[in-house]
Amino acid sequence: MHFETTKDGFALTIGNRTILSHSPQNPAFFAGFGKERMDMYRGNFDIEDYVIERTALRHAEVNGDSITLSSAPGQAPRLRLTLDGNAMRLTALDDTVNRLWLRVVAETDEHVWGGGEQMSYFDMRGRRFPLWTSEPGVGRDKTTEITFKSDVSGKAGGDYYNTNYPQPTYLSSRRYALHVETSAYSVFDFRNGDFHEIEIWAIPEKIEFFAGDHFADIVSALSLRFGRQPELPEWIYGGAIIGLKDGVNSFARLEKIRAAGTKVSGLWCEDWVGLRQTSFGARLFWDWQANDTRYPHLRQKIAELADQGIRFLGYVNPYLCVDGPLFPVAEKAGYFATDAEGKTALVDFGEFDCGVVDFTNPAAADWFAEEIIGRNMLDFGLSGWMADFGEYLPIDINLSNGVDAKLMHNAWPTLWAEVNAKAVESRGKTGEALFFMRAGFTGVQAHCPLIWGGDQSVDFSRHDGLVTVICGALSSGLMGNAYHHSDIGGYTSLFGNVRTAELIMRWTEMAAFTPVMRTHEGNRPRDNLQIDQDEAVLAHFARMTSIYVALAPYLKSLSAEAARTGLPVQRPLLLHYENDRQTYAIQDCYLYGADMLVAPVWKAGETQRSLYLPGDGEWVHLWSGTHYPGGQDVTVEAPLGEPAVFYRADSSHRSLFEQLRTIV
Repeated sequence: MHFETTKDGFALTIGNRTILSHSPQNPAFFAGFGKERMDMYRGNFDIEDYVIERTALRHAEVNGDSITLSSAPGQAPRLRLTLDGNAMRLTALDDTVNRLWLRVVAETDEHVWGGGEQMSYFDMRGRRFPLWTSEPGVGRDKTTEITFKSDVSGKAGGDYYNTNYPQPTYLSSRRYALHVETSAYSVFDFRNGDFHEIEIWAIPEKIEFFAGDHFADIVSALSLRFGRQPELPEWIYGGAIIGLKDGVNSFARLEKIRAAGTKVSGLWCEDWVGLRQTSFGARLFWDWQANDTRYPHLRQKIAELADQGIRFLGYVNPYLCVDGPLFPVAEKAGYFATDAEGKTALVDFGEFDCGVVDFTNPAAADWFAEEIIGRNMLDFGLSGWMADFGEYLPIDINLSNGVDAKLMHNAWPTLWAEVNAKAVESRGKTGEALFFMRAGFTGVQAHCPLIWGGDQSVDFSRHDGLVTVICGALSSGLMGNAYHHSDIGGYTSLFGNVRTAELIMRWTEMAAFTPVMRTHEGNRPRDNLQIDQDEAVLAHFARMTSIYVALAPYLKSLSAEAARTGLPVQRPLLLHYENDRQTYAIQDCYLYGADMLVAPVWKAGETQRSLYLPGDGEWVHLWSGTHYPGGQDVTVEAPLGEPAVFYRADSSHRSLFEQLRTIV
């Protein structure tokens, strides 16, 4: 990567790719000043900017690997650019600047992917994506009734770009990737045919570039940059993690589920800490220790499950409720973030208040890792947990490190992941204990071993339901997250929207071909169908867990490959068929490793699946054994129990795949 001086400006090139092209007529950099308005409503945000100044930095003075930019000759320089390896460092020379716009060279037929975990659109070209960690919204399509009702009732509706896990990184079909090293609010705008515009509400530390001859090489480089996950723990291959939050009844229900032939690796009881009742439904009691009333003799039960090869998992988040015993301990030690008056900042989570444990305070982070996750969870016998609510850092609090909470908000999920990882490492259980997160940002990959897709609606909807999980897995996978999974059957049930048996069964089919199978009872368990309440659903679920277990040798090979190369287990078709541009926008099916192609049925009532088979080799339909040549569109029968799955005819795992047909 180097600067090339042009007749009246400069260009930044990587190999034969021109990434930036700057001239007085077409400047690449703009600087200015803005005043933002940010309102937070329980994890949802209403954000707008009032731009007071936006000035083109038309004049460039090049001095070796350093460039100073100003608005015109003779004007004071406002920005310095310095090349440093594969990065361009930026230094503000004007203290008034708090907005930066950067235009990157684009081609009209270019495709771009990434942005963290995007749930609606895998190919980001043609749209604008704000990058701010938040609740995804109850309803992410502004044309739907659910989104409208959510907006009206609690300002809780979302849009196509809302995500728990944004990241200012994208991969281009021009075979390069760009990453902005900042935690500030930023926007990727891919709507212009000639340039991509990046907007940042701060001067970023640097902008990094990654290039390679193949997409896989770039993804591997990104995974090294952000961190790679360890191989999946051995126990996970034993079957599904069953999510039940029914107190002591959870154990009897688990036995019923197992009696139906279900392969089980773990029991996940997020209510291990007890419950409180709210208008949203039953909520967990946010004080992170076993609740003896709801789960009497839990330590003994955990040991009994372990004797049967079943792990126990729980739940934790970085807040402590004011009416729990841990709150006064943390408050006395000064572990909470504070408000404008220097008192403990309290956050309303919907009918109960909590303190924010301040992870910028090393003592608070160490206390949470050791006392809560270490002693109360790992030492108690938990083998994993949901590490929730990383996206909820309020923007009006004061933190120990003195950094504005608006700049720490995006960084918070990574700090939260680091606290969890530190606790796991302290017990020598890295690669053994498995925690999973929905929130993320740059660097979360180095700490969080497993991403989950967040709170999908319990339906087949285009922007909220089952199909969004695929898009989330593909986009986050390109960013260095090797493992992704979701709540089987979805989570969010509001305004009369409830699960159907068909939805659970279709979701189960998809989950059998992902790294981890895990069920969830949802936010309203009593209103929604559960896997153990319908014999047909339970039998279907049991069979799919057998398929998951039978695929364990293949999944183990993919896990080892992920640790070695950084390639995700679920892959977009373009990753192995990069010369076939027809694969570039496909987001409703995926490669499971290099040898399987999975096309879940994601529309209600459908029993066929149309898809594109890439490449010039042969693909074999998993259930019928019929061979199909690559490079064509096909339609196959896909009744319940037979999702559209294919494998490469020349796969070294062919005999393993063929055995799946015999599982009944």
